[in-house]
Amino acid sequence: MKEYSMQLWKGRIFFMRIDDRHIDLRSDTVTQPTEAMREAMYRAEVGDDVYSEDPTINRLQELAAHITGKEAALFVPSGTMGNTIALLTHAGRGQAVIVGDQSHIYRYEAGGASTLGGSPMYVVPTHPDGMLDIDAVTHGIADESDEHIAATALVCIENSHNRCGGTVLGVEQIESITTLAHDRGVAVHMDGARVFNAATALKVPVSTLASSVDSMMFCLSKGLSAPVGSLLVGEAAFIRRARRMRKVLGGGMRQAGVLAAAGIVALEQMVDRLAEDHENCERLAYGLADIPHVQIQPDQVVTNILLFSLEHGEQQPFSNSEIDLFLSKAREHGVLLGRMGEKHIRAVTHAGIEAEHIERALTGIRKVLQEMRPA
Repeated sequence: MKEYSMQLWKGRIFFMRIDDRHIDLRSDTVTQPTEAMREAMYRAEVGDDVYSEDPTINRLQELAAHITGKEAALFVPSGTMGNTIALLTHAGRGQAVIVGDQSHIYRYEAGGASTLGGSPMYVVPTHPDGMLDIDAVTHGIADESDEHIAATALVCIENSHNRCGGTVLGVEQIESITTLAHDRGVAVHMDGARVFNAATALKVPVSTLASSVDSMMFCLSKGLSAPVGSLLVGEAAFIRRARRMRKVLGGGMRQAGVLAAAGIVALEQMVDRLAEDHENCERLAYGLADIPHVQIQPDQVVTNILLFSLEHGEQQPFSNSEIDLFLSKAREHGVLLGRMGEKHIRAVTHAGIEAEHIERALTGIRKVLQEMRPA
């Protein structure tokens, strides 16, 4: 039977699931809705959203549009659906979408643009900071002059960047992409699943980061701790078309104001506390840097995600089986971590993880490596 602990932060109550006393650093998707969210969900005024008659969803969409500086917003069940809707709306069948080789859209969304929209993905290199290779984007954008090549309809960027370890794109970096794309008649979509983390790290409003992109998706169910839902934002005409694509994908919901109510609380109450997650992630990064056999660059950790690797002496990386053993033993010591790619291990801080949990996690990881006695 699962148990929950109540934790207080600045007068707000958080519910943290306890599974055999594990400290869950696998993802910020494991967050639990707050007491305020649960109360708002219970009392939510609802209607049929397919008729645009759910007042709570309408309020959430208006709030999201206001915060991001866009004309309109669309509530969708998940971030993957939000991104897929954006790609299907921007790009017609046979039109190409430029994505980074390390992007979530390319790696973890089942090829939605190609599978559902018939849009080929043109893949370009991603720099360690999460920035697309600008030269590759320049050369990759194609118009309709050559009948042999799929014309480009969209460029996708990600902020913050998951596989790059929570790195962020600043305003100038974003605008270098949007200026290039717009000059060539190509739209830009931002996968902003954790854009509030990016804005917190950069100390700028989310609207500043979103100002030059044509559309953006952000998640409510990661660091913002809502149980479900994402928002797609953009111009009103774009959102009208996106609404049709949501219907195609089966994303039209009825009395879903009970979900949107938690999203409103998330946007109104949970953004300011993201800085604490960043502080805890930095604390974890510097603690890991002091543990033998852990390879990490703590000064590059800027949000709530970090990546580290494990090495024997003389830069000999742990094998896949050794990494699996490490993760298994870490679980035995009460620490849940995830893999990212072939050699990296990921840790993500979030609501419910406090400084004391970071210290316990570091103690557990240190004990695991001592038990493994790497050469």
